[in-house]
Amino acid sequence: MVGSVICFSIMDICVKWLDYYPIGQVLFLRFFIGFIPIFFIIPKNKIFSFYKTSRPGLHTFRAVSGAVAIIALFFGLRELPLADVVSLTFGGPIFVTIASIIFLSERVGIRRWSAVFLGFLGMLLIVQPAFIDLNYYYIMPIVFCIGFACVAISVRSLSKTEANYTIAFYFTLLCTLLGLSTVFFSDWAMPTPLDFLLFFILGLCGSIANLLLTQSYRLAEASLVTPIKYLSLVFAIIFGYFIWSEVPKILTLLGAALVIASSLIIFMRENKLKKQIITPRT
Repeated sequence: MVGSVICFSIMDICVKWLDYYPIGQVLFLRFFIGFIPIFFIIPKNKIFSFYKTSRPGLHTFRAVSGAVAIIALFFGLRELPLADVVSLTFGGPIFVTIASIIFLSERVGIRRWSAVFLGFLGMLLIVQPAFIDLNYYYIMPIVFCIGFACVAISVRSLSKTEANYTIAFYFTLLCTLLGLSTVFFSDWAMPTPLDFLLFFILGLCGSIANLLLTQSYRLAEASLVTPIKYLSLVFAIIFGYFIWSEVPKILTLLGAALVIASSLIIFMRENKLKKQIITPRT
């Protein structure tokens, strides 16, 4: 989990740093390079059949939801303070809880409803510049959370019949093709050697982070490893300050604390109920 947090933090920094390249080019290189770690986890006896599936429709829904989420995240990272974006992405489990009620007809008790209310209160504190300064880019991390909720619901179903590498492959393939399609209507630029190195790091870290995140929940109790992922806010504050001179506002920190508390309550409750834990970014 610590490795996952570090890799995601590096990915976020690279996306924010490379903001002078078209978003489609960043998306393409992130996922094209991200294919590398995925192919390393495909079993040798499945190398010619790993892509076969009987559920193409649900794979498409998962991939499209994930693509919408990741594009919204990239826009948010470019235009907003790093700590604000990372704080808002912690709200993913809040939307998953709501989506579970709508699409899976799950019964939610007072604890999780209280957590949802607490989380929304925290998110309102973080996005208050959207109302004061009319900075509508604050909507982007919330779009990410909604997309993440759709991903979570679909992965809960897909994971019953599909391997992790198959799910990851179709998501990565769609995002690669989506990014590549923008070459016809945006001004792609040849990266400098330094920028290409950053793109390479971006792609590897983004893909490896997801694999490490999944493995952490495979090897340890969710209640043990989940709190560790909130270290990403610490990294966001540190890097945001030293690289972009961003000083987090008091309301942002207070809102982040409420969102984290809300997410932890949801995670602990779902862990107690022995439900499958789907974590942000997967």
